Amino acid sequence: MTLVLEAEFSPGMSPAEHEALARLIEDAGFDRLGVSDVVLWPDTFVVQSACARVTDRIEIGPMVSNPYTRHPAALAAAIADVDELSGGRAFLGLGVGAGLEALGLGYPRPLAALREAITVVRALLAGETVLDGARLRRPPERRVPIAVGTRSPGVARLAGELADRALVGARYLSDGFARTYREWVTDGARRAGRDPGEVEVAPRLTLCTSDDAEAARRTMRRDAAEFLVTLRPPDLDVEPERFAAIEAALATKEGWYFDPDAFHPPELDELVTDDLVDHFSISGAPRDTVRHFERVRALGFDAVSLKLAPVRGDGRTMFEGLRETVTSFAEVLGEVKRRGVAFP
Repeated sequence: MTLVLEAEFSPGMSPAEHEALARLIEDAGFDRLGVSDVVLWPDTFVVQSACARVTDRIEIGPMVSNPYTRHPAALAAAIADVDELSGGRAFLGLGVGAGLEALGLGYPRPLAALREAITVVRALLAGETVLDGARLRRPPERRVPIAVGTRSPGVARLAGELADRALVGARYLSDGFARTYREWVTDGARRAGRDPGEVEVAPRLTLCTSDDAEAARRTMRRDAAEFLVTLRPPDLDVEPERFAAIEAALATKEGWYFDPDAFHPPELDELVTDDLVDHFSISGAPRDTVRHFERVRALGFDAVSLKLAPVRGDGRTMFEGLRETVTSFAEVLGEVKRRGVAFP
């Protein structure tokens, strides 16, 4: 079995650039395309629809949408449209959500809200009547896969109970984390009387590649720092003084890490070593990445979800940086997929 590769990009570009990038991702050989659902950015479902019209093979869906900014009925109607436009290639990625503070929103009852959303969406997509007589006018002709993204135990168990795919983790993967995520999903599946093998489990990692290996790795230093401080992995030993300095540097950051206008504290270029970058991303020259995917497969995963990071610097736009990652990684993508055969 070859490794299933899912690519995700943040839709901070023009409509023409979104379409061009989707074509590049499909031509490179990726199996799935996720479009981030980012508050106040171009709408993920509009972008998905545009990508669906210019591609032929790749699966397309949001990575991930949430039940707070979108009612389950709106989610069902939107993904049904994407499925029809794509000729049956849509999937629906759901999660608790992030960045909603910008709208003054919180995350009340996250497990209950997500459970209700999945249940209602499933029923509507199946053509059923729910709530007080709600029914989709044009439900899809097939069962649309639902993926749930999470790094929390409760949501991971919910994914095992209700979803087709569990997208786990937050850019950091170790033997212990991989085992724990899989145990959570398995526990949820068994509680629901499901075969755990019915649920695909894929780690969420970040990919940034370039023939200029240092540019790719430099791009990921802030990203690595943010996930280090957020996750504080107990199995990763970072000197307290270095950790404190990284945390202090991040206090001066501005913008989201994938935004081309974001401010990346220059101190991170020294504080975040190549070893730390390797722990929180797959980056460097294309050939450097192969060993990371061998390890992903050796940990027992048959799929991986890759957030594409735009190579930054030298005046690159977001599209140019993402194109660099996709086209350079295309050099080894086929080999990455094939090497999965060597592992049980």
